[in-house]
Amino acid sequence: MPPASHSAPPRGQGLRLTALTLALGALVVAAAGLGYIRIGPGEVLRVLGSSLPGLSGLGEGLDRLLFQVVLEVRLPRIITSAAVGSGLALAGVVFQGILLNPLADPYTLGVSSGAAFGASLALLLGLNFWGGATVSLLAFAGAALTLLTVLWLSSVDGRVDPHNLILSGVIVAAILSAGIGLIKYLADEQVSIIIFWLMGSFVSRTWGDAALTLGASLLGLAVFVYYARDLNILALGARSAAALGVETRRVRLVLLITASLVSGVCVAVSGIIGFVGLLIPHLMRLLMGPDNRGLLPASALAGAFLLLAADTITRAALPHEVPIGVLTAVIGGPFFCYVFRRRQMERGHA
Repeated sequence: MPPASHSAPPRGQGLRLTALTLALGALVVAAAGLGYIRIGPGEVLRVLGSSLPGLSGLGEGLDRLLFQVVLEVRLPRIITSAAVGSGLALAGVVFQGILLNPLADPYTLGVSSGAAFGASLALLLGLNFWGGATVSLLAFAGAALTLLTVLWLSSVDGRVDPHNLILSGVIVAAILSAGIGLIKYLADEQVSIIIFWLMGSFVSRTWGDAALTLGASLLGLAVFVYYARDLNILALGARSAAALGVETRRVRLVLLITASLVSGVCVAVSGIIGFVGLLIPHLMRLLMGPDNRGLLPASALAGAFLLLAADTITRAALPHEVPIGVLTAVIGGPFFCYVFRRRQMERGHA
């Protein structure tokens, strides 16, 4: 049996995906115009259009400062925040789908903490053996090792117990938080950099950051959509999936490694940003249904929209820029409590 379905999602899902794409595009244009220097949507579109081959004439008559503000200052940050939101939302969908736990996401499983520990260690030691990608590499290693540890702690007779999964994530995240605290204590003069980074921020993002996060998110989306059909079947349980011809171990390994890679890269660039991977999959299931062929691209678009909107608010609307991780925690924390309480009620009535 092939590992993916190449059939298209229902037409209703296509219309919703189109609406989400248009909404994200409109937000990108609005975000590029907001800030200390206000730029109208028409001027933003002319600046963006003039950077495309054969359309350089669109920028004639515009102040050259607008090009620098939009293309060199705001657009890299916009693309980075959207790509990170997309990647975290995709990882949340995959973790929840594979582990059959609605509370699973990179943050609650401790994967974000593992990535943060690896990246903080790289910053403390000044490691640069792989150039600018060294921090991302160690963040991925931390994320992958954390995920393996959480799965090992929550497994019984070789099978993962969904009820123990979040508790295991909390335990491992607590240990890693202590390790991060020790790193901050040892960092001395670099402690302020590490603290600000850990709180989550897109300040001073570059085109290199944008390319790295966008590449990781697009790679993750391609892999996840390719295995979307198998992910649907895995929701029936490992035995049923195996009976239907799905190579459960290989599929889970590929998806878990890819989700850890995406999470690690996102955390390495942005710091710890929680609850995006928890909030978005639940909202998109209400809009798109449980079919991962439509749920995955919708979650990617919605995650990008949410994090870009939050970053635009903290950058352009608030009197002082608040770390983005604080803002998402304020939004996602109560939602996590709601999902947890509803799950407890459902279990009590079962």
